Amino acid sequence: MELTSVNDTAKAPAAAFTGDVYVTPIKTAQPPSRLIASLVRFTPGARTNWHSHANGQTLHVTEGVGYVVNATAT
Repeated sequence: MELTSVNDTAKAPAAAFTGDVYVTPIKTAQPPSRLIASLVRFTPGARTNWHSHANGQTLHVTEGVGYVVNATAT
């Protein structure tokens, strides 16, 4: 097991989000793994700008309500 300290929280880039969104990186990728984990906090009214992730993503909503659109649905 590797114990690491939590990284600093930073405001998310406007290119990916609308409104005030804050990201705290938890785990960065260590090759050959592509795993990246972050805690993302949205202020009221904030949302993501439409974007995609080449390898997909898994979202865990731990507080409040999250709405997800399935881009692969037909």
